Amino acid sequence: MFKNRIDAAQLLIPKLKKYKENKDAIILAIPRGALELGAILRDELNIPLDIVVTKKIGAPGHEEYAIGVVGPDGEYQVNEEVMASYEIPKKYIDDEAQRLKHVIKRRYEDYRGDKKLPNLKNKIVIVVDDGIATGFTTLGAIQYIRRQKPKKIVLAIPVSATDSYKKLKKEVDEMICLDVRDDFFAVGQFYEKFGQVSDEEAKRILNSDF
Repeated sequence: MFKNRIDAAQLLIPKLKKYKENKDAIILAIPRGALELGAILRDELNIPLDIVVTKKIGAPGHEEYAIGVVGPDGEYQVNEEVMASYEIPKKYIDDEAQRLKHVIKRRYEDYRGDKKLPNLKNKIVIVVDDGIATGFTTLGAIQYIRRQKPKKIVLAIPVSATDSYKKLKKEVDEMICLDVRDDFFAVGQFYEKFGQVSDEEAKRILNSDF
């Protein structure tokens, strides 16, 4: 049990010390909650902080049920087995991916203004989130980053569901997770305080690094 996101970030720091002041390293936080962790890691490790935004594709009529994910570049991944079993047409996926691409673009503009996305080629990219349940959002972020040809992808998280941990561990070069749990219902159950991070606070944290 973590006291809050700050506590979780401080517990991650020893695992990431080897990247301190590394000129090739960058931290990418998944908004909004992970920016609280990212800010602590940025300050302690002296590594730049930015964001990576992905959006889940929900099933028709059941938007909360994720069947795929769209990355910042508009590329998407879907669960082919679910698409086949529910007979979800490809046109639905294409239309949703296009819509969500614009949602992602607006989120970047809202958070970062007209600043260009960071160049990740040959970078050590440390992806940070406050916890992983299904892993769809994180998987989309990792796949997007991989397409940018980084030197290394590190996933650093306080807690993860067991299935998601096993799945994501195969997708990154290094995975740091403080607690892997079978009894996983929601990320917030592993924090004493797990308040929502507002858009205003998230932007304040991010823009203090620009």
